[in-house]
Amino acid sequence: MNERPKVLVVYYTQTGQLKRIIDHVLAPLEGKADFTFEELVPVTPFPFPWGKQQFYDTMPETVQSTPRGIEPLKVDVNAHFDLVILAYQPWFLSPSQPTAAFLQSEAGKQLLKGKKVITLLGSRNMWLNAQERVKNYLHQAGSTLVGNIVLVDKSPNLISVITILRWAFKGKKEATRFLPQAGVQENEILTSERFAGPIAAALQHDKWDTLHSELLSLDAVELLPNLVVLENKGIRAFRFWAKFISAKGGPGAASRQGRVSMYRALLLAGIFVLTPISLVTSIIQLNLKKAKLRREVDYYKGISLR
Repeated sequence: MNERPKVLVVYYTQTGQLKRIIDHVLAPLEGKADFTFEELVPVTPFPFPWGKQQFYDTMPETVQSTPRGIEPLKVDVNAHFDLVILAYQPWFLSPSQPTAAFLQSEAGKQLLKGKKVITLLGSRNMWLNAQERVKNYLHQAGSTLVGNIVLVDKSPNLISVITILRWAFKGKKEATRFLPQAGVQENEILTSERFAGPIAAALQHDKWDTLHSELLSLDAVELLPNLVVLENKGIRAFRFWAKFISAKGGPGAASRQGRVSMYRALLLAGIFVLTPISLVTSIIQLNLKKAKLRREVDYYKGISLR
């Protein structure tokens, strides 16, 4: 009797939304594979709901890839797995700190070496830079990215900013009279089980070359051109502010709180100004540099690494 494929799922979630996404994606695979779940646990937990100042103070180290540490992994890093599913959220256009800590750790690198990996994201809407960093980490670890699935909040950008901040600071996810529910839409989560079919076939036949194209045919990654333009502008700003703030001290340092407050005050204003500008810019680029922007969209939807 053939052994069932072994799948490791590595994840970190504050709200439980990402775990629900994982469960729905994997539900049709129950009985077809053996699953091991490894939840990443920060040595010093991040709060939820967040305090506003602490939330914005977390940005510099997230963007600069200097995360706080995580507890030792429970899984045997030398164990065999046919597939690793790395589920994560972007923070400040970067991998969440627990995800980055895992990918930077020697245990994480040893665990991932030689493995096939699928990334699974639950995101507001901007995830491109975070995924580029994750692809680099996976390449450095000697693993092979074979698929990517991205579930995003499909509300208009400015609406999703309001709802995600309300959720982050007040813990209120539910819809109101004027605002939709925060986070990835419920229907997107419930229908994510459609991705299990191609994953099951790849596991059964140990054939991975066509997996991502099959996932894309099921809308595993949808990307609007204006978000490419908006995120390129956003990550440059985040890098500037990360360097500017961290020059005055480490996380929580009193000496840098003035700069954190300055960044906090300007960020939302910047978002509300940049969103319509980036929409206009992307329309112009679609007309003047159509081929280049479409190549960018195709690249970010794929799994290759420049």
